[in-house]
Amino acid sequence: MKYKLKILVGLLFPLVLLSNCIHAQPATGSEAQMDALIKKHIAINEKKQSMPGYRVQIYFGAKRDIATEIKNGFNEDFPDIPAYLLYQQPNFKVRVGDCKTRLEAVKILETIKNTYEVAFIVKDDVKLPEIK
Repeated sequence: MKYKLKILVGLLFPLVLLSNCIHAQPATGSEAQMDALIKKHIAINEKKQSMPGYRVQIYFGAKRDIATEIKNGFNEDFPDIPAYLLYQQPNFKVRVGDCKTRLEAVKILETIKNTYEVAFIVKDDVKLPEIK
């Protein structure tokens, strides 16, 4: 009986202490800063409208006119796959697709590999999928 009483007191005593310490507090400076950071994070995400994913790169070179021709030719051959022309100094890149997973990018690569033999998969920020 004494053993059960000791266990009961051992469990109840900390709970009584905690219940006396816990009470609602007004927002402090650090909580206000946390709220401001969360709002800022939400605003950045609304503007960005992208997420980490994969694309297939079909061209890499210094000539813009060639990159534009390749992008336009790809759009004609594969109108259902989006194509993007990027400039990362000093080169132009043509990347295609907005894939959430590497498997989706592999499917695109398999579809276009006969036409674009030097194509390969790269990690990139892709557009968010449309909500249906």
